[in-house]
Amino acid sequence: MMRDCDQLDIDVSILVVSYNTKDLTQAALESIQQQTRQVNAEVIVVDNASTDGSAEALKDHSAVSKFIPLDDNIGFARANNLAAEYALGRYLLLLNPDTLVRDQAIDRLVAFADNNKEALIWGGRTVFADGTLNPSSVWRQMSPWSLLCRITGLSALFPASEFFNSETFGRWPRDRVRQVDIISGCFFLMPRTIWTALGGFDPIFFMYGEEVDLCLRAHRIGAKPLMTPDAEIVHYGGASEASHPGKMIKLLSAQATLIDRHWPYPMNIAGQKLLLGWPLSRWLGLNLAGRILRRADWNTKSQVWKEIWDARHVWQFGYAKQALTQAERDAQTPIPVVPRGSSPASNLEVNPCRN
Repeated sequence: MMRDCDQLDIDVSILVVSYNTKDLTQAALESIQQQTRQVNAEVIVVDNASTDGSAEALKDHSAVSKFIPLDDNIGFARANNLAAEYALGRYLLLLNPDTLVRDQAIDRLVAFADNNKEALIWGGRTVFADGTLNPSSVWRQMSPWSLLCRITGLSALFPASEFFNSETFGRWPRDRVRQVDIISGCFFLMPRTIWTALGGFDPIFFMYGEEVDLCLRAHRIGAKPLMTPDAEIVHYGGASEASHPGKMIKLLSAQATLIDRHWPYPMNIAGQKLLLGWPLSRWLGLNLAGRILRRADWNTKSQVWKEIWDARHVWQFGYAKQALTQAERDAQTPIPVVPRGSSPASNLEVNPCRN
């Protein structure tokens, strides 16, 4: 953690976006303190208008260097962009609030980045609380083939196949250094200079897909994202998104936006049509199978997918651009130097530098 008060010597700025995950976020911050020993780090926390008392619990946490409470939930992408405006480290590390740092994972990831600078983006291995692999730390980019496999159920029928289940790399156990297309935003390291050059996350993304878009844009300037198994964290996953339909609508909105942005014409038009087939096939397939096999649970699942299908007017054309909040506009203006001992800006609480 922070070893001195020299802000010019910060190795990594750790960005944490919290939304109704008070207890998990506190545990994540404590794990950062306990397991980050070799690098000089600052922790910047943005609270997305939580209603569970997160702001009160986190603002004075000993791990937090800067705390930014918001009056509105601006989503994951914009909240990280806001935090990055105040970052001073050589690297930016995006870390989900529903994670636990293990075995000096941040130290290890920064060291890995220092030894593999050409990659420009780095990530580690994630596991669930029971130690089993959480495969969501890395991805291969979506393609017409992978989308077709999803619609037809081939990816579910052959989960171990990197051919039929290509986006998740089949059942690769994340046991070796490997170049990948996408590093997940749950544990994502990038030089601050590259983040700035790329403009950070595209603010059109509310949640999901923002790291995919950033990685694909970084590929164009030569990035070759690398994953190392030596940096491992616990990632519980989905802690701030309890509603399955709500989560899927955001995910589909993100994927529709990615197809529109990154697939060439006319493939992007075909891709939008293919994307419609995913919830439609799940709804109809589960409904038919549930009736034939008399499986009430499958009938229930089919109704969830029907709800997602019925909301297609919300997601099929992707995310719509949102206006910036005052906190975001303030962050994009030059930040005045606040003498130690005086009061910081009203929406930014800055803890004293700690040893």
